[in-house]
Amino acid sequence: MSDAATPGALLTRARQEFHNQLILHEVLSVAGNGIASNADKSQKTSRDIALHMATRLGAHIEVQKLAGQQSGATFEKIVADFLSSTFPHFSSVRPGTWTLANVGNSRKSEHLSRFEPYRHLALLSDAVQADPALQAILGNSYSISPDVVVLRAPESDAGINAGGPLVDEHSGRFSILRQANQPHDIVHAVISCKWTLRSDRAQNARAEALSILRNRKGRAPHIVVVTGEPTPSRLASLALGTGDLDMVYHFALPELIEAVNASGNDEAQAMLTALVEGQRLRDISDLPLDLCI
Repeated sequence: MSDAATPGALLTRARQEFHNQLILHEVLSVAGNGIASNADKSQKTSRDIALHMATRLGAHIEVQKLAGQQSGATFEKIVADFLSSTFPHFSSVRPGTWTLANVGNSRKSEHLSRFEPYRHLALLSDAVQADPALQAILGNSYSISPDVVVLRAPESDAGINAGGPLVDEHSGRFSILRQANQPHDIVHAVISCKWTLRSDRAQNARAEALSILRNRKGRAPHIVVVTGEPTPSRLASLALGTGDLDMVYHFALPELIEAVNASGNDEAQAMLTALVEGQRLRDISDLPLDLCI
């Protein structure tokens, strides 16, 4: 029997460690004036909800808030680490050889054109670089530089045929899943990480999602956003609607629900309920399972 203080399930332990890392690296913290690091200090609702959540999760108090760029980069890494520690373990429901890459500071050189089904973008990039006229027409509209990507290695014929002869040299000669056809990793999911949401960040995430959909040559990958935004109205600006993002995942959804209910703000409660019950907002712990679909 596991210790009551240490939850037994891997996903539950990983979620707890995810929050511990956010606190340890001071992405989630509370300043001396009582304002949590993911709050909009100009909005009372944001301040109240964020402080309730930070306190509930045990954030350190009287910590200077990290600079936006630093908190964003650290948040990306912690999200990638969480997925690396969870998703590959679900091989019973989603077999494969998986790699999780936090593009981070290498964003300029490591982008989707390295992987299927986006390899053609490398050819387009070379053509644009060589032709000033194309540069003027296309700009960087074809460039996709996500925060975190989940990649699947192509399968060897030996692996595919492990349970019996399924493929040979006479058929299935163009599928990118077969290593015999192509050697490059396949993009399974693209994850945008936004510690907080302002109007520009929400629109950037949507624009990137549409670019991912437009530029693919094959099945669309999972396209999701992970955020620590505390305000339901701002979450709605990204989560409501369909067609671009699969789902928005909150870094601590049960704690957010508790904090919003404690705020007594009827409008915020109604909006959050609509997002959750309308299948547009889930918890970070749901993401590894959803990636198995």
